Amino acid sequence: MTGSRAISAAFGADLHLEIQGPGLRAGLMEALREAVRTGRLAPGTRLPSSRALAADLGVARNTVADAYAELVAEGWLTARQGSGTRVARRAAAPARRAQAVEPLPWQRGRPRTGGPLRTLHPGTPDLASFPRAEWLKAARRALTDAPHEAFGYTDPRGRPELRTALAEYLARSRGVRADPERIVVCSGFAQGILLLAAVLRARRVREVAVESYGLDVHWRALTAAGLRTPALPLDGLGTRTEALTGDGGLRPGAVLITPAHQFPLGGALAPDRRAALVDWARASGGLVLEDDYDGEFRYDRQPVGALQGLDPEHVVYLGTVSKSLAPGLRLGWMVPPRHLVGEVLAAKGEVEWASSALDQLTLAEFVASGAYDRHVRGMRLRYRRRRDQLVAALAERAPGVRVTGIAAGLHAVLELPPGSERAVLRAAALQGLALQGLDAFRHPDAPPGRDALVVGYATPTDSAWPGALDALCRVLP
Repeated sequence: MTGSRAISAAFGADLHLEIQGPGLRAGLMEALREAVRTGRLAPGTRLPSSRALAADLGVARNTVADAYAELVAEGWLTARQGSGTRVARRAAAPARRAQAVEPLPWQRGRPRTGGPLRTLHPGTPDLASFPRAEWLKAARRALTDAPHEAFGYTDPRGRPELRTALAEYLARSRGVRADPERIVVCSGFAQGILLLAAVLRARRVREVAVESYGLDVHWRALTAAGLRTPALPLDGLGTRTEALTGDGGLRPGAVLITPAHQFPLGGALAPDRRAALVDWARASGGLVLEDDYDGEFRYDRQPVGALQGLDPEHVVYLGTVSKSLAPGLRLGWMVPPRHLVGEVLAAKGEVEWASSALDQLTLAEFVASGAYDRHVRGMRLRYRRRRDQLVAALAERAPGVRVTGIAAGLHAVLELPPGSERAVLRAAALQGLALQGLDAFRHPDAPPGRDALVVGYATPTDSAWPGALDALCRVLP
């Protein structure tokens, strides 16, 4: 008998077996041996009862019982009253040689297992502070109240409960002008930018201008979609928007920008340039793609509202919970102009396929209950305290280092003497400290800039923070 059988028993392992040979018992025994040898059945795994497996295979129970008994005698399996039949502990599969795996683009420069002991990379919140208890409460309430249809294929815009909660939250906290019908839930910023890239390509857009310093993963996503990404210059007032209307040859169909808190330099786009950017979009028919990645965290100034509030029909607002809660949730949203909603949904497909409906319902409950506001306020205080400790430590131990970009966000820029950035990074690596230099965020078309570090003070846990701060001060000139 030759064939494939799947074990689907009430108790024990669920696995696929290739049963071959002239007899069912012999074929079953060899299939089980092979599963153990290759590691598909790990030592200690509990197998289905002989009755359950026999019913699943459609054979006599004695056939399975005899196969189990013989494999026990051979040492492949163990059988004990009350604990069933299991794979023998000593029947471990041979160890496989570890193979080097190239890091993904977003992992470049990040510490890996066995690497640096501490990290001060920007872009990640304190994951140890994720509000597990409150999130669990919200999940329970959401699951209890969820309509039956929530567990089926859902609207590509996302769950209406979440879109309703977001419309209210974004209006009062970020000045975003939106109603639930024009909000589109995404699995983070990455999916949002991919959807918009598809829409722009369909509109025959060829260029999306980007800031000369930013995240290469965003530029790569746009480039992979067939779009060119010319770089806009930056100065102390933010992106130089006159480059869009001057004689520099730039004719982009869209601009990707971080106006509330430029990443990584940290400044806010000056008011006159915000107005100029919107004027450019109106005059040219272009789109502004607003990345509001950490809009909740402001310390020494009034919050800078979303650019989208100036002109909702020419600005696409994008936000996520990656900085406020955790990137692993893979939850974000966009608010496109009303005329663009249909095109975004056409790019996304007929149903929501990327974000879990239950996670969306949980976030909706988390926001509507006020738990999200309480968490953000608490983390704002925590991160401000971290920032103040960083500034105080540098003033005492590295007074020659100027700190900028600290009025908001989760990172600071530390100005270094010319030509010293690489040496500081090498010294940090010897200290077991993962740092990133400013040059790592420079667009390939942008000219070399000043030497600096981009230090994320949110990432370490409370217990790791003092050691990371001490290591930082030791490597600074």
